[in-house]
Amino acid sequence: MDEIWKLGAYKTAELIKSRKISVTEAVSSSIERIKSKNPMINAVVDDLSEEALKEAEQLDKSSKNGELKGPLHGVPITIKENIDQQGYSTPNGLVALKDLIAPGNAPVVDNLKDAGAIIIGRTNTPEFSMRGTTDNVLHGRTLNPWNDWASPGGSSGGASAAVMSGMGALAHGNDIAGSLRIPSTATGATTVKPGLGRVPAYNPSQTQERGLVAQLMSVQGLIAREVKDVRLGMKSLIKYDPRDPWMVEVPFESPELEKPIKIGYTKETLGEALDTAVEKAIDNAKKALEDSGYILEEVQLPEFLEASTFSARTLFGEIKALHQKDYEAYGSKTFNEIASNYFQLTEPFQGDDLFLGMAKRSYFFRLWNLFFQKYPLVLTPFLLYQTYEWNRDAQGLDGTKEVLAGMFYAHTMNYLGIPAGVISANYNDGLPVGVQIISSRYREDWILDACEAIENRIGIMADQLFSRVD
Repeated sequence: MDEIWKLGAYKTAELIKSRKISVTEAVSSSIERIKSKNPMINAVVDDLSEEALKEAEQLDKSSKNGELKGPLHGVPITIKENIDQQGYSTPNGLVALKDLIAPGNAPVVDNLKDAGAIIIGRTNTPEFSMRGTTDNVLHGRTLNPWNDWASPGGSSGGASAAVMSGMGALAHGNDIAGSLRIPSTATGATTVKPGLGRVPAYNPSQTQERGLVAQLMSVQGLIAREVKDVRLGMKSLIKYDPRDPWMVEVPFESPELEKPIKIGYTKETLGEALDTAVEKAIDNAKKALEDSGYILEEVQLPEFLEASTFSARTLFGEIKALHQKDYEAYGSKTFNEIASNYFQLTEPFQGDDLFLGMAKRSYFFRLWNLFFQKYPLVLTPFLLYQTYEWNRDAQGLDGTKEVLAGMFYAHTMNYLGIPAGVISANYNDGLPVGVQIISSRYREDWILDACEAIENRIGIMADQLFSRVD
């Protein structure tokens, strides 16, 4: 019973439903885990344990009467600190926003709570949620639970480090250019970045609307230790909310594909070097999928270099136009140096070119939609390197360039608005190595099916992490 914190969301919900464990036991175990591990990891920056234990007692009372609040009844979770949770601050990694108290809940908070989940803490994010690592002046640095040299990823590094350390069975995160998938890859977790319009997004504390590019690229999601936990959580997360005008009500389960299913795969690097550990991960994933009955064919992705270039230049074009003044006013010296490097390296679109960059998105999207008619799923590298030093992006222009250069598989999928999942497919030099599975809009379930096939062969990375001397 002391190790209930090791259980994923699916197993925790199952044991609570069968009354083999209580909600209070599940929540208490995760809270005790936070007390023991978080001082070293610094993933959870708002402790909600007192409120969580009160909610657990209430759910235990309803459990005794045979009443379950929802499919996540009693499952302990964390929420990333850049979305609103009523009564708590939404600082987005900034000292200047530490007293911004949310007047209401973001839709995903409501959806997860309505499903019965219990929020035990809020997790760290870098300044403006805009780094490939997780560090800020307000809360400090989050460590990777595998190795304190390595980055935990960003911007949902607090979320991934928390869930992989056993501090919650599910972790909320979000992703505008890789912020769910980078941390999951770095820590050995798994996730699926939903496509545009899949999960509702809105912050009641906001005073103005986000830029159009951010609206098209940013999504909310979940990080977990096992694929089945992501699947369980996503079914609750996608509940419709009218506050998000982009959201479309589509069932989570899609019609089954005719078998055998074709998966295109690529090791394309756009001229960059591919780490041998990542290449091995692709090979491992390919073999796992073939053993599960998929047909793998090597492919060339539609105009991928141009799509990737437009993705970066359009995203950073809008960021530069709308947010550079805020960066300079509220960001740290380190953050502003990194942001300056981003702008120098990506050559952001400006003026009319920025509008054309937004417009050409539909051209690329059309090409990929046609491509998915033949290959409903695609296996790619995610990061081109196994990992990177936790502050590599802050080590001058060369450091920022190294981190940014390996991430084009991340932001391009956001630009296209299509879903993409990551799963570990190799273990090298004491660290997990991830791969990416992508598909067409509203096909997150197909992605998770493929990720599960890889997980079944490679194993669950958290098992290796927990087997270490704690």
